[in-house]
Amino acid sequence: MSADATRLRSNPIQEIFWTRTGLLLLILILVSGTSLLLASGMSAGTGKTLVNSLGTGTMISAVVSFGQTLITSNASQKALVAPVIEESRRTLQELSAEYRSLNQEFFPTDVFEAGNEPDPGFNQLLMQDLRATKQYFFRGFSGRHAAARLLLSHTEPEVRVVIADPREATTGSGRARYLLRHEGAEADLDEIRTRLRDETWMGLAGLYAARSRCTQIEVTVVDDPPLDRMEMFDSCVWVTLYSDTEGAKALYPRTLRFAEKSYIYGMERTEFLRVCNARGGKHFHIAPDMPEEEFLGLFEKLTGARLPSAQFQELDDKFRAFLQEFSSVAELGG
Repeated sequence: MSADATRLRSNPIQEIFWTRTGLLLLILILVSGTSLLLASGMSAGTGKTLVNSLGTGTMISAVVSFGQTLITSNASQKALVAPVIEESRRTLQELSAEYRSLNQEFFPTDVFEAGNEPDPGFNQLLMQDLRATKQYFFRGFSGRHAAARLLLSHTEPEVRVVIADPREATTGSGRARYLLRHEGAEADLDEIRTRLRDETWMGLAGLYAARSRCTQIEVTVVDDPPLDRMEMFDSCVWVTLYSDTEGAKALYPRTLRFAEKSYIYGMERTEFLRVCNARGGKHFHIAPDMPEEEFLGLFEKLTGARLPSAQFQELDDKFRAFLQEFSSVAELGG
């Protein structure tokens, strides 16, 4: 049905003239008018009386039929059309609600595409989530970025991190392959692995430096953590896709942010807690008041390297330099 036809049939009177009932009423009116017109030109007598009666009766029938049809049409519209319209409206509302629910469950609230320059909006939004959270879960390679964010956030969340085990020979294989793809033919695998080892050491030093900014820090080390980095807060989860081959040449991979009600949030949280609570896992605790000597013992247990206090100070200075560079590049101040 065209839009014009829909507008013409917008009320019961107009509806009548679009049906066979309207055609019948038109015929009755024509017959009545013709009869009355003929009767007015006839001389008095039986013939005039008959024709005049026919016209009058037909006119009365047309008026009565019009009234009945109007009442019936209005009642039919209320009984048949209105429920259909209401049901259609309710169905559309249910479909809209379901579509919004699917959006919340499976679609990210924010998408940050891969690039070679840092996105200030990305870091500002992530820091807002960090400042508003009571729990901060991190799964990545070294944890140095997590430590830097904690020092810049001026908040005191409960922190759990899952990072790579510095002592395993295969540690960093996934991240090493990513860096090989990014750096091209000139890249040297041994040099990359040495760099990654230094990053894990720097990450441990950073977590120790951030201990006073947290209620507690629980560290779990695994042989080869998933390539994609995950940062979880009370209200959302951020997933940085190092596994995305389309953005392999970009320095900063594609990142997705999912809301707390999403399926991705629940899945990531369940898997993260499974790793953190595994009985056979390697779990360590960094208390806010842990002295340096105790941490150096933990550092040796984690890395297999004994650091004297002076050498550990050099490692802390490297992390502080990284923190300064990170805050400047990410435009976070601090």
